[in-house]
Amino acid sequence: MTIKILFYLFSFFMLASATAVISVRNPVRAALFLVLTFICSAVLWLLMQAEFLAIALVLVYVGAVMVLFLFVVMMLDINIARLKEGFIRYLPIGIGVALLLAGMLSWLLHHTDASDYQTVMKTLYPPAPRGMAYNNTAELGNLLYTVYVYPFEIAAVILLVAIIAAIALTLRHRPRTKYQNPDKQVAVQRKDRVRIVSMKPEEKK
Repeated sequence: MTIKILFYLFSFFMLASATAVISVRNPVRAALFLVLTFICSAVLWLLMQAEFLAIALVLVYVGAVMVLFLFVVMMLDINIARLKEGFIRYLPIGIGVALLLAGMLSWLLHHTDASDYQTVMKTLYPPAPRGMAYNNTAELGNLLYTVYVYPFEIAAVILLVAIIAAIALTLRHRPRTKYQNPDKQVAVQRKDRVRIVSMKPEEKK
């Protein structure tokens, strides 16, 4: 009974914080609400005895990715008014994409074989308690690299393409941007930076 109460409580906080991420105006507050969403998700995974996923979510997303987001948001001078100029114009497109994703998820849930899902759940969370030697992290790894090896590799390829695209967009040539050349900075000499000027001393009148 206590686990159910904790589940519904943290589920409510997770939905509320996720709604706040897209509703608040301050980007720093949105990033902090996203951190709260990740923490609530980690607690839900702990309640489902998925300790590895919970700690991975906290370490990778809360401890690394969100810290990077906060640094970027606070260092950049983001014009919120300019970002919201095209909100109404692109709102129908956003609603259409959301409905398309919801339809695809509904179709996937209705056309997925329930036996596969039950097999996975019985493997990760068996009905009968197992001994201390049981490790759900090892079971998760076995499922990823046996049953779901192709979706796992496809997801890895998609992430690799996203990384390459982000690097390509960052390294594009911008005429007005000032760049530093480390080779020239290391090879600099005193005569290139300091100039000694010989001046006659001033005479007091």
